[in-house]
Amino acid sequence: MRSLTAVWLGVFALATPVTAQDSDSVDLAKKMSNPISSLISVPFQYNSNSGYGPNEGTQNYMNIQPVIPFSLNDDWNVISRTILPVISNNGNMPGGSAFGLGDTVQSVFFSPKAPTSGGLIWGAGPAFLLPTATEESLGSGKWGAGVTAVALKQTGAWTFGGLGNHIWSVAGDSDRADVNSTYLQPFMSYTTKSATSFALNTESTYNWETEQWSVPINLMVNQMIKLGKKQPAQIGLGVRYWAQAPDGGPEGWGLRLNFALLYPK
Repeated sequence: MRSLTAVWLGVFALATPVTAQDSDSVDLAKKMSNPISSLISVPFQYNSNSGYGPNEGTQNYMNIQPVIPFSLNDDWNVISRTILPVISNNGNMPGGSAFGLGDTVQSVFFSPKAPTSGGLIWGAGPAFLLPTATEESLGSGKWGAGVTAVALKQTGAWTFGGLGNHIWSVAGDSDRADVNSTYLQPFMSYTTKSATSFALNTESTYNWETEQWSVPINLMVNQMIKLGKKQPAQIGLGVRYWAQAPDGGPEGWGLRLNFALLYPK
């Protein structure tokens, strides 16, 4: 936690505030609200959850989430979205303390470059689960594959939409439980003229093997900044509440911090 605080203090020391007249920063903030925008970004998302198991265990993890769009042709983009978690479980967690990488989720979206006549932005494609966990307790031990899709609409300062996927295990350790899970993320955000975004979403997962839901509700405030004179970035702070969790899962309130580097074309 101390090292994380030091990183954040360093970010603030280098940051230049965005003025209300900086339309480029407002446009970038709106693109960050669109999961399949044509913007290269490297978000780092820190989460802290507690209440695991009978001993009230705590889990902290950092999701490294690079988003890289490619132009397929005049009409279509391909967007790569990767989620690689770095996880730290304290000694009160079920299974004991552990630190390392978790499993990677890799999504690929095929998305039209132009919205529909009604302003709908959408994309769909395959999703993959890669068993990159460095500790048994941090991953599933399975290779997985499935489908993913996203749809949203941006009207003025508002963004409304939803993202989802379903992944089945297709190979891996036969002694480990199969993966058969659905992920649903409805989201909405509002971006001000000073490039501040207020965001609300859920990141719900349904495990079809155990028939249990995980439903964290997240409320975030994100701000566009510039590191030095040129490098655009976004920082954010938020809270999450676990409306529902599996047996032995997290409870109550949690914390989320965001930091993203942006590389506009």
